[in-house]
Amino acid sequence: MAGPTELAGGVVKETAAEEEPRVLEPGAAPFGNFPHYSRFHPPEQRLRLLPPELLRQLFPQSPENEPILGLDVGCNSGDLSVALYKHFLSLPDGETCSDASRELRLLCCDIDPVLVKRAKKECPFPDALTFITLDFMNQRTRKVLLSSFLNQFGRSVFDIGFCMSITMWIHLNHGDHGLCEFLAHLSSLCRYLLVEPQPWKCYRAAARRLRKLGLHDFDHFHSLAIRGDMTNQIVQILTQDHGMELICCFGNTSWDRSLLFFRAKQTPETHPIPESLIEKGKEAGNRLRFQRQ
Repeated sequence: MAGPTELAGGVVKETAAEEEPRVLEPGAAPFGNFPHYSRFHPPEQRLRLLPPELLRQLFPQSPENEPILGLDVGCNSGDLSVALYKHFLSLPDGETCSDASRELRLLCCDIDPVLVKRAKKECPFPDALTFITLDFMNQRTRKVLLSSFLNQFGRSVFDIGFCMSITMWIHLNHGDHGLCEFLAHLSSLCRYLLVEPQPWKCYRAAARRLRKLGLHDFDHFHSLAIRGDMTNQIVQILTQDHGMELICCFGNTSWDRSLLFFRAKQTPETHPIPESLIEKGKEAGNRLRFQRQ
């Protein structure tokens, strides 16, 4: 995946990518870096499915007042990142400054420096949300930037990772191996994961948009062996290959994407998982097993 030019010291060289016309056509965003993503997939559609007390139940405040650390991969211009932060801390609309930054800190990354620049400019909680330009599939840069953030808090992993409609773009640009590698990295970096996979119909639509614009097709689209029911595929990769367990499926958005919640099996339970989530997990597991038969 082509990304921004990284200079010495982690500085990102922002060049002609500033030109807005390059992303006016949806098909011209082959990495999912749409300029106004939240206009057609508003954050509220996800938030209504997520219990606002979730993080506080999973991570009761420690005596040392250590913050919950979250990683948002593919944050776009930060609208959903900010919405998740406010949702899980139950902050009222219009609030722009809060002591809650001591309770939850988010590292939000995206491959597009223009979108990251916008996110930094418009973020109402700059002390709590850190936005960086990062090609997550660049192992060297990923390790440096993520470790730098974690080291500030004396941690080696994030408490929770958010992967919202990113898996398809990784898959199309890096193939089956790239998707598995991406999920392996995420599962090794996070104690809990919230994943929203795109269904296979979105793959076909993305390829069709490129063709309509006369652009080159995705390199891996026709050779993908992992295809079909992508929700089941993602669940199998994470649970069978990377030591995660599916806690629950919070439901589907209005654009028919599941919100899957996973936990690393070696994660110590600092607080019992709410019974309602356990029941949802059983229902989701049974439904997924039935669909595979």
